Amino acid sequence: MFERLNTYGSFIRFSHSVFALPFALTGVLLASRHTPVTITTLLWIIAAMVSARAAAMGFNRLVDSRYDALNSRTADREMPRGVISKRAGAVFVIFSSIIFMAVTFQLSWLCFILSPVALSLVFWYSLAKRYTAFTQLFLGLAMAVAPIGGWLAAGGRGGFEPWLLGLAIGAWVAGFDVLYACQDFDFDRKYGLRSIPARYGIQAALTISRSMHVIAVTALASLVMVVPLGVVYLTGVASVGALLAYEQSLVKANDLSRIKQAFDLNGYVGFVYLLVTAVALYVD
Repeated sequence: MFERLNTYGSFIRFSHSVFALPFALTGVLLASRHTPVTITTLLWIIAAMVSARAAAMGFNRLVDSRYDALNSRTADREMPRGVISKRAGAVFVIFSSIIFMAVTFQLSWLCFILSPVALSLVFWYSLAKRYTAFTQLFLGLAMAVAPIGGWLAAGGRGGFEPWLLGLAIGAWVAGFDVLYACQDFDFDRKYGLRSIPARYGIQAALTISRSMHVIAVTALASLVMVVPLGVVYLTGVASVGALLAYEQSLVKANDLSRIKQAFDLNGYVGFVYLLVTAVALYVD
């Protein structure tokens, strides 16, 4: 049983949930300034985030299984190796989607009504590489839903906060996904898959990635114009900026050997940001 759970955890890269979840919880924190959030609601929000991401990653693995088998970087994933069948993958995606929609019903009628839209956005990313070079921007858009969803689920309504957070996480995710896509530059061009690196080249892709991260940090810093967060918050944003600058420094057009190391740094970004925002709101 444990081995099977571990297999599915690896299948959807459960550990990568750390990317979007802290930003969704930040949306909850900001909304809680106006509407108290119960522990039950918080647990439902976490369940919604985890199930939506499970559905999205399962769908990605399912529709990309043929390409994953051809790519030496991804050939050892569970579906190409036959550890998880396509049928089992499809059942997993359907099951995760149903759980997500059921959970959103527990949060609010609005969240439930919007749940198919959220699923459509995260599923589209997996198909986008077949139709547009701006695949990475669609992943950013899909992930931008996280803080907006957290805000709505916690009872937030009007305000600039979720939109600034959405812009920040969208630009951040698009930026690091452009870096990650550089690994498949030759493969994507060979098999006709579209991406920013495949269309514009590695050097231009790195410039686009760095521009995305500048936008992300600027959007995070801009939050102080609508929420009284103070110096502690801005110090935290500066720390996020330093992490992203270090991440970018690891990847060069003539040396992509440290992309994995650069990618893994993103696991710290969300937690650093959530922590300093919580401190700025409730301690400072």
